[in-house]
Amino acid sequence: MSTENPTPIKGTILIVDDIPANVSVLYDFLAQHGYKVLVAQEGQRAIQKAEYAQPDLILLDVMMPGIDGFETCKILKSKPETTDIPIVFMTALAETVDKVKGFKLGAADYLTKPIQHEEILARITTHLNVRQLQKQLQTHTTELEKRNLELDAFARTVAHDLKNPLNAVIGYTEMLISECSLDQLPTADMQETLHLVEKAGRKMVSIIEALLLLAGVSKQTQIEIRPLDMALIIVQVEQRLAYLIKECQAEIRQPVTWPTAIGYAPWVEEIWANYLSNGIKYGGKPPYLELGANQEGKNMIRFWIRDNGQGLSEEAQKQLFTPFTRLHNKDSVEGHGLGLSIVQQVVEKLGGKVGMETTLGQGCLFYFTLPAETG
Repeated sequence: MSTENPTPIKGTILIVDDIPANVSVLYDFLAQHGYKVLVAQEGQRAIQKAEYAQPDLILLDVMMPGIDGFETCKILKSKPETTDIPIVFMTALAETVDKVKGFKLGAADYLTKPIQHEEILARITTHLNVRQLQKQLQTHTTELEKRNLELDAFARTVAHDLKNPLNAVIGYTEMLISECSLDQLPTADMQETLHLVEKAGRKMVSIIEALLLLAGVSKQTQIEIRPLDMALIIVQVEQRLAYLIKECQAEIRQPVTWPTAIGYAPWVEEIWANYLSNGIKYGGKPPYLELGANQEGKNMIRFWIRDNGQGLSEEAQKQLFTPFTRLHNKDSVEGHGLGLSIVQQVVEKLGGKVGMETTLGQGCLFYFTLPAETG
C-alpha cells in the first residue's frame, strides 16, 4: 500500500468548447499539471455547470453553436453565483473578434488558438492567484465588518448604560445646589464641589453623546433630507448649552432671518452645538459670537460662526477636524477632541464641506456649507 500523499488539486477549470479535439488536448495538459478539469460543449450547459460546480476559472470559446461565448459570458457575469469567476476567452487566430466587447462584458483575458501550453499555464496561474487574493480580501472584509458591527453594538450599549446613571448624578447634584443655601452647607468649598460634580457629569454626557453620534453617522446610510428651520435649530442648541452660556456670560448674535438649506435637522443641530460650545470655551473673556450665512455659488449656503478669541496658529490649523486632537494649552478649557471630527463627517454626509479662517489675535471663523433649497 502506497504511503505517498496525493498531489493537491491546484484549482478547478471549466473548458467550454464545441470541438472535441481542442478539449481533449487541453484536458490532458491541465490534468497533468494538477488541475481538476470540467468540460461543456455549448454555452447553456456551461452556465449550468458553472452554477453548481463553481470552478475557479472558465476557458470559454468565442464561436460556438447556440449561444456564443459573448452571450455566455454576459449571462455568467449577470448571475451572483458566477459573477466573480474569471473568464478567459479562446479564439482562433484567423477569427475577427471584438476583444473590447469581451472585456466590457467582464472577461479577464484572451488566448489565441492554437493554444500554447506554457502561455496558458502562465495565464491560468496568474488569474487563479488574483482570484485567491480576492477571496482572501473578501473574507477579511467580511470579518472586519462583523467585528465593526459587534464593536458598534458594544459601544452603543455601554454608552447608553453610562448615560442613564450620569443623568441621575447631574439631576441630584442640581437638586442639592438649588435646595441647599450656602449657610446650610458645612463650607463654601462643598458648594463649589457640587458645581464641579455637575460640570464633570455634563462633560461626560457630552462625550457619550459625541461617541453615539459618531457611530450613527458612520453607520447610517439613509436619512430624511428636508428644508431646515435654522432659527429653530439655533434656539434648541442655545437651550442645550444654557448652563455653559450662563457660566461663561457668552453673548450670541444671529441674523433676523436665515436662508433655507436642506439637510437632516438632528445632525445640523450637532454641528451648531459643537461650533457654539467651542466658540464659548475658546472665545474671548467674555465670549462674543456672531452667527451668519451667505450664498456660495448657485446651489450652496455657507453658514458660519465668528468668535473673539485669540485665533489659531498655522500648526494648530493643520490639526483641525482630526479626532481626539486638542488644540489649546493646558490652561484652556479642554474638550474631548471629537467635536470638529464629527462636524466634518456630518457635513460631508450631507453633501457639504467644512473649513475655518483665522488671524492670530483676531479670532476664528468656522463654517460649513449645505445645499440650498431649490424650486
